[in-house]
Amino acid sequence: MKEKQKSISQIREEFEAASAEKQPSLYQEYQEDTRTGVRNLILKYRKKEEALEKEKERTEQMKVYEKQYESRGYVCGIDEVGRGPLAGPVVAGAVILPKDCQILYLNDSKKLTAKKREELYDVIMKEAVAVGIGYASPARIDEINILQATYEAMREAISKLPIQPDVLLNDAVKIPGVNIYQVPIIKGDAKSVSIAAASIVAKVTRDRLMEEYDAHIPEYGFASNKGYGSAQHIEALKKYGPSPIHRRSFLTHFF
Repeated sequence: MKEKQKSISQIREEFEAASAEKQPSLYQEYQEDTRTGVRNLILKYRKKEEALEKEKERTEQMKVYEKQYESRGYVCGIDEVGRGPLAGPVVAGAVILPKDCQILYLNDSKKLTAKKREELYDVIMKEAVAVGIGYASPARIDEINILQATYEAMREAISKLPIQPDVLLNDAVKIPGVNIYQVPIIKGDAKSVSIAAASIVAKVTRDRLMEEYDAHIPEYGFASNKGYGSAQHIEALKKYGPSPIHRRSFLTHFF
């Protein structure tokens, strides 16, 4: 008796459940199936496989600085988020990834969706060797200026690492007052997995903070604009004046 042909939905379930190692055998098993639905399934998963290989290659290219300096010891990526907003803190992240780090999709946090950043944040916090986060408040930014406040937040992030790094990969800057070997990398959050991870940690941390502020000060729309000067935010500033978390030194041209 001839075996009943599997339905397309059954074959789809097989593909969904299959590991990357098992997929080639599925391609072979169904290569003679002429149904359009099966052909499309094979095409879809081949494309996904190709995209995954490209992502692995991209990620490997982003490890060039980590590999260059790993002989020195622990390599730490540093990045900050929030230099430009009118309100809220500047937040810095410091991340030491394992040498055999297999995390994919790490990139400049601005190039990722909020959903993807949240997903990667959880993976980074779970798999990183060490993570440190530093802050500089709006009042501190007003007191010492945004650049110095950013350096301060970066130094705090480094100090909160449970492991002392031997090399710092920084996004563009050299941090004063830090006696650790530093490598400034222009657009580093798109060139180094460690800096990208630090960028994501800092961004998610700051975004969550701004959402918390929004719950207490809803007039300015902080949950959506994250303190940046959106039209709604500027209108609210004109109507209500600055809140306790606004950077007064950033508002001089509004008042």
